[in-house]
Amino acid sequence: MSKNTLTITDNRTGKTYEIPIEHDTIRAIDLRQIKVNPDDFGMMTYDPAYSNTAACKSTITYIDGEKGILRYRGYPIEQLAEQSSYLEVAYLLIKGQLPTERQLDYWEYRIMRHTYIHENMVSLMKDFRYDAHPMGAFVAAVAAMSTFHPDAKSFEDPEVLEKNIWRIIGKLPTVAAAAYRRRIGRPINYPDSTQGYTGNFLYMLDYLNQRDYEVHPVRARALDILFILHADHEQNCSTSTMRGVGSSRVDPYSALAAAAAALYGPLHGGANEAVLRMLTEIGHVKNIPGYIEKVKKGEFRLMGFGHRIYKNYDPRATIIKKAAYDVFEVTGTNPLIDVAIELERIALEDEYFVARKLYPNVDFYSGIIYQALGFPVDMFPVLFAIPRASGWLAQWIEMFTDPEQRIARPLQVYLGPDKRDYVPMSERS
Repeated sequence: MSKNTLTITDNRTGKTYEIPIEHDTIRAIDLRQIKVNPDDFGMMTYDPAYSNTAACKSTITYIDGEKGILRYRGYPIEQLAEQSSYLEVAYLLIKGQLPTERQLDYWEYRIMRHTYIHENMVSLMKDFRYDAHPMGAFVAAVAAMSTFHPDAKSFEDPEVLEKNIWRIIGKLPTVAAAAYRRRIGRPINYPDSTQGYTGNFLYMLDYLNQRDYEVHPVRARALDILFILHADHEQNCSTSTMRGVGSSRVDPYSALAAAAAALYGPLHGGANEAVLRMLTEIGHVKNIPGYIEKVKKGEFRLMGFGHRIYKNYDPRATIIKKAAYDVFEVTGTNPLIDVAIELERIALEDEYFVARKLYPNVDFYSGIIYQALGFPVDMFPVLFAIPRASGWLAQWIEMFTDPEQRIARPLQVYLGPDKRDYVPMSERS
């Protein structure tokens, strides 16, 4: 008997089955042979929320939650955040390798050439209500982009695919800035490709026709770091949505709109907003002990601590914490940072939180930086979606080029009524 197998004995029948093991997994379909009767459907696994189910093989992002490790294509996130740019990381995620200087120059040039959006798209952004949530407008606009670029349906053509990747990465900041400017009642700014990727985004958000307007490089670099940290995070809710919707072979804009809609949820892309609201509610360092006690009693949740994957300090939180101080040197300090640091110190020393492995995650400090940069809280999910697009695209490409992948179709455990005969209206009680 091979050692690389799992032996299962069905106590209902006494039969024994030998299931192959590959990459520390078994194929769920191999369980189908386990039956009581020949006409049974066969054994299935039941796994709500996919807590222990691998739906794909991937070479993009590696996470070790116990050790606090995050790597893109094998490169530690710490090295990328310190030495790389967001567009270079986007190239790495999508292409699989770091670019040469010439490749990166061409990549950046092509993306920045596609920052303009169609004038009809500008009109669409202006048609949203004045109080439309920026993320709702963002989701709708990305879905609408599929109608402006119908060639994207032919994404199996490498040239068509590459052009639409440039379009998506290039246009998303423009769409986001337009949603923001519409929300605050200001005219939409057109892109300035000379500012760089994040610099251009900040320019489109803030420019008010000042004669000597400049984007501060520290602000642009801080946003670049945040974009790198948010670029991909394995098979999370929005990424699995991108793969699931994309498995129908719909165009990338439609799949990406679905992924962005998943990110819109407060349990996913809105988590840093919840952290900021918590810190604001605490208000002062002196109020932390009382808040901690209420958390222990179950009256409140400690937002920004703990992660479904990380059971150690989220490596992204360390990087963001350092970037926050760089931003404060330009913008002035944020009183909430003192609350955050003291809250982190107490939580990391308190046995209640240590025993539960509740360490700060990426959301704990990111909201403070976004606030320092001048973003309102309802823009936070949008700031998450822009950089995550490169990860979504990388995962989507990997999905449709994987010969094992088919259209997503989970099974279910049916617990409803058995066959029932229709009852006429007159006979129903």
